[in-house]
Amino acid sequence: MRRVTGFLLLLSVVLGGACLAAAQEKMQGPPKVLTIFREVLKPGKAGMVHEKAESAFVQAFTKANWPTHYLAVTSLSGKPRALFFVGYDSFADWGKDIKAEEKNPTLAAALDRASMADGELLSEAQGLTFAYREDQSLRANVNIAHMRYFEISVFRVKPGYEKDWDEAVKLVTAAYEKMPDVRWATFEAIYGAPSGTFAVFTPMKSLAEVDTELMQNKQFEANMGEEGMRKLRELSARAIESSESNLFQFAPKMSYVSDDWVKADPDFWKPKPLCPRARKRRKRSRRSPSSRAGDLSLGVPPLRLLQGWDWLQFSDRASASTLTRSSAQTAVPRSTTPQGKSRP
Repeated sequence: MRRVTGFLLLLSVVLGGACLAAAQEKMQGPPKVLTIFREVLKPGKAGMVHEKAESAFVQAFTKANWPTHYLAVTSLSGKPRALFFVGYDSFADWGKDIKAEEKNPTLAAALDRASMADGELLSEAQGLTFAYREDQSLRANVNIAHMRYFEISVFRVKPGYEKDWDEAVKLVTAAYEKMPDVRWATFEAIYGAPSGTFAVFTPMKSLAEVDTELMQNKQFEANMGEEGMRKLRELSARAIESSESNLFQFAPKMSYVSDDWVKADPDFWKPKPLCPRARKRRKRSRRSPSSRAGDLSLGVPPLRLLQGWDWLQFSDRASASTLTRSSAQTAVPRSTTPQGKSRP
C-alpha cells in the first residue's frame, strides 16, 4: 500500500510542476522530436574538467556556423552526468541534419577530435529519442532561455496498461488546469529506452519553485476530490511499474544555443570573462561547498518528460532500467544527432 501511495504522490507532484513566471516574449513550444545524449562521468571528471572538454564541441559548431543548436544540463541528483538536448520538427529534419554533417569534413574532423578527448572522461554514454505528447502536457509553451533548471521525471508503464496510464494523466491534468501557474511537457520514448517510457519535464527559474510545488499538494487533492483520489490510486497501482525524478541545472558553457537565447540573457549564456587580476584571486580562494556541489553533473527529467523543450533534462530510470546504458570507456563519436555525439 505504501508503494502505491508513493507512486500516486510522485505522479501528482511531477505533473503538478512548479509555479512558473513564464516570460511573455518568444514563448516556445516543445519540439516534436527530441534527441537526448546522456553522458555519465567517471569519478572526479565532472565540473570544470568536463566543461573544458565540451567546449571543443561548442567551438566546432560555432566555427561552422551550424544552424542546429543544443542545450546541455548537468545533474544535481543521481549519478554525475550530463544530458544534451536537440529538438527537431520531424524525423525527416533530423535526417537532413545528419546528412549535412556528413558533407562537412572540417566539422566532422573537429567533432572526432573532441570526441576522443571527451570519451576519456566517460564511464557510460547513451542516445535516446522521444516524441512530444501534447495530449499529456499542460501549458508547455515556455521561454526556456530564461529557465535555469529542469526537473525530469521518468515513468515506466506496464505493458498492456497504457489506457490506465492515459486515464490517470487525464485526471491529474484536469485537476491542475484549475491552477494557472502549473505547466509541464511530456515525451514518450521511441528509441533507446523500453516501450512505455515517459519523460516529464518541468522547467524552473530557481529551486525555490520546488518548495512551491510541494505546497501545492493540498490544493491538488481538493481539486481531485475524495472519489478522484481513490480512482487515481487504483490507476497508478495498475499502470505504473516504476518512476524516478531528478534535478538538472542548465550548463551554458557546454551548450550551443541560438543568438535569440543569448540576447534574452547574455550574462547567463555568454558571461564576460574575468579580468586577469580577478581570475588570479579566484584561483587562490577556496571553493565553497555550494560551488563543489555544482560540479555534480546531470542526473534526468522528464516528462516533465521528455525531459526538455529545446530541450530535455531527462530523467534516468535507474530502478526499472528504463534507460539502459552502454559503456563509454573509449571515445564517443559525436554529432548533433545520437549517431554522432548524438547531440539530442
